[in-house]
Amino acid sequence: MTLADRIEPQLKSQNLESRLLRAGDQNLTPFGPLERILRPIIRDWFSALGRLNPSPGATARRLAQAGINKAPIDFRAEQLLWAAGGFVLSLTVILVGAAAGRFSPLLAAVVVIGSAAAGFVLRDYWLGVQVRRRETRMMAEFPSLAELMALAVGAGESATGALDRVCRSAKGELSKEFSKILAETRAGKPLVMALQEFSARTDLAPLVRFVDGIIVAVERGTPLADVLRAQAQDVRDSAKRDLMEAAGKKEIAMMVPLVFGVLPLTVVFAVFPGLAAINLGF
Repeated sequence: MTLADRIEPQLKSQNLESRLLRAGDQNLTPFGPLERILRPIIRDWFSALGRLNPSPGATARRLAQAGINKAPIDFRAEQLLWAAGGFVLSLTVILVGAAAGRFSPLLAAVVVIGSAAAGFVLRDYWLGVQVRRRETRMMAEFPSLAELMALAVGAGESATGALDRVCRSAKGELSKEFSKILAETRAGKPLVMALQEFSARTDLAPLVRFVDGIIVAVERGTPLADVLRAQAQDVRDSAKRDLMEAAGKKEIAMMVPLVFGVLPLTVVFAVFPGLAAINLGF
C-alpha cells in the first residue's frame, strides 16, 4: 500500500462512496488475480534493478533526449523483455533444429545466451538511434525557429512571449521542448532555471549556445534579436559544411565499385578483341 492509501482513512473525505463499490484496477495481462498478487513483487524487482544500474541519471537523460516520457526502471524492464524475446526466439530455432536431428549442446547454450544478451544490448542501441534521429530533426528545425524568435523579439516581444509565439506557430521536436519550458515557467519555475535544465539535457552545441544567449539576454537585458539571427546563420553554415563533407565521403565511396568493378570490366572489353585476334592469327 502507498502512503496515501494508509493515511486516507484518517483524513476527512468528501467522498462517501464505499471502496468496495469501486472498480478494480484494469488487468494489463490475462492472468487476472494472479497479476494483482504478483504486481508488487515485480515492481520491487524493477526497483532493485534500477538501483543496480550503474548510471540511472545517464539513462534518464538519454530518455529525455529521445523525447520518451518513461522512467529508467521501465526502460530496464523493456530491455529485459527484449532479452526474453531473443531468448525465446533462439530457443525456438534450436528446438526446430533438434527436431530435425541437428543439435549441439555447447552451440545451443552459446546461441541462447548470446541472443538474450543481444536483445538486451539492442534495446539500448535503439535508444541511441532514437536520440540521434530526434537531434537531427531538432537541428533541422532550429534555424527557422531561431529566425522566428528573432522576429518576435525584434517586434517588441519578451523572451517568454517569443517562446510562446514560436510554440503556437511551429510543430516539431524543438517546439515541443520550448512548450515544456513554457509549461515549467507557468508552473512557477523561473525561466532561467527552465532554460538551464533544457541546456543540461541536450548535447547539441548550437542549442546550448542558443539557450546561453537567451539566459544572458534575460539576466542582463542585452539585445537578443541579432544574437539569434547570428546563431541561426551559424547553424545553416554548419549544415552546409556537413553536407559538403558527406558529399566528399560519398564520392570516395563511389570510387570502390568504379575501380574494382567498372574499370576491370572496361579493361577486359578493351583487351579481349586484341587477344581474340592474336589467337586467330596463330
